[in-house]
Amino acid sequence: MGATLTCPRGVWLRGVAPRGRRSGRDAGYGSLVITPEQVDIPATAFPVEQFRLPNGLRVVLSPDRGVPVVGVAVVYDVGIRLEPQGRSGFAHLFEHMMFQGSANVAKLEHMSYVQGSGGTLNGSTHLDYTDYYEMLPSNALERALFLEADRMRGPAITEENLANQIDVVKEEIRVNVLNRPYGGFPWLKLPPVMFDTFPNNHDGYGSFEDLEAATLEDAQTFFDTYYAAGNAVLSVAGDFDVAEATAMIERHFGDVPAREAPVHPGIGEPDLTAERRASYTDPRAPLPAIAAAWRVPDPVRDLGGYLPYVVLAELLTDGDASRLVERLIQRDRSATSLSGYLGFMGEPFAVRDPTALVLQAHLPPGGDVDRLLATVDEEVARIASDGLAEGELARVKARIALHLLHEDDSVINRVLRLATSAALHGDARVARELPRRLGEVTAEQVVEAASRLVPHRRAAIEVIAGGAA
Repeated sequence: MGATLTCPRGVWLRGVAPRGRRSGRDAGYGSLVITPEQVDIPATAFPVEQFRLPNGLRVVLSPDRGVPVVGVAVVYDVGIRLEPQGRSGFAHLFEHMMFQGSANVAKLEHMSYVQGSGGTLNGSTHLDYTDYYEMLPSNALERALFLEADRMRGPAITEENLANQIDVVKEEIRVNVLNRPYGGFPWLKLPPVMFDTFPNNHDGYGSFEDLEAATLEDAQTFFDTYYAAGNAVLSVAGDFDVAEATAMIERHFGDVPAREAPVHPGIGEPDLTAERRASYTDPRAPLPAIAAAWRVPDPVRDLGGYLPYVVLAELLTDGDASRLVERLIQRDRSATSLSGYLGFMGEPFAVRDPTALVLQAHLPPGGDVDRLLATVDEEVARIASDGLAEGELARVKARIALHLLHEDDSVINRVLRLATSAALHGDARVARELPRRLGEVTAEQVVEAASRLVPHRRAAIEVIAGGAA
């Protein structure tokens, strides 16, 4: 099964490569007419309906009859940061367990039913949530709803399934982290430098020791605690009739036992007051690398204070005209690649506090990490002192708008963005408002954000290359 633990994303929610590596020439999403002073970005127009079933399940519906496909997503409000201490990697392990069958669906049948209908499916584990999703022809909607409801009632938690999925996850760690150049960089390597508490600094893939110690009781307790209907969001987007879909949802999910959502524990930490640095040697890495991060405002409770940092990351690293690409790659040649993004897993709008603005770069052989960080400090300080160039903010916001609107063209991206917005923000409509709210970010807010990216608030992790050039 293709269940995964995600790594940093490239585009706004569902990309594949760290942001900042595409040039201005290949964005290719169309054009916006902008003035040097501003760009008007409307809220997206797709409809959103929300309601809650008596068992606590939150439901989001977004019909779009333009294309005969439908996306279904179930998001559970639990991720890496809520897994038990001593059971690192358990949220991801349990995600795998959800694909091992349920009361009325044998192992592998969920996958065969979806693919046999011409659809695709997957699931992924994140810092603050876990998702499961299908995209199918619209006439297969009820099939997807039945399958998701059946495993919401209870997956097949058995000794055999637990043992084989522990082995699968261990192999995934070998492939994606232990035997890959830059494995876990920076999303697994940087949080332990920046944070002090287990929820925020532990390895989300898990140690082999913790995975092997997992028990059936652990799995059942995790399911009973976090996989309650009241702790989940069901989202449906695409080609469907609202009344018919509502009747299907009530038919299949209405008798899922009612269990309330657990109270989310506080996982906040104080900001840094002194720079933290660490390094490690990667025997497979051909080039040195560095990643640095600064804390940013709470993206849920202070979205208005958070969005200027999203714009700032774009301004610094995205495209040939961005500040740091122009300076570090084109002029100084002190970096060979550069990325900037919000959140350690690169998903700026689907994460809770504490989180960070992350910059990462690969350097040429013999590159000087201290010199590169000093250049970053210099360029950020120049924004804080001199402000933005004429037209710079409008250009950056236009690029952001193109990325977001292009992403929302995809049914699966839309259904996931709506579900995560409902789970984390309490309102799916937040997803629809993101383009407009980003368009309202002012130059003064971006300058203020830049003034906060100072060395004493920074955590950094250096990769010392140990592989062949």
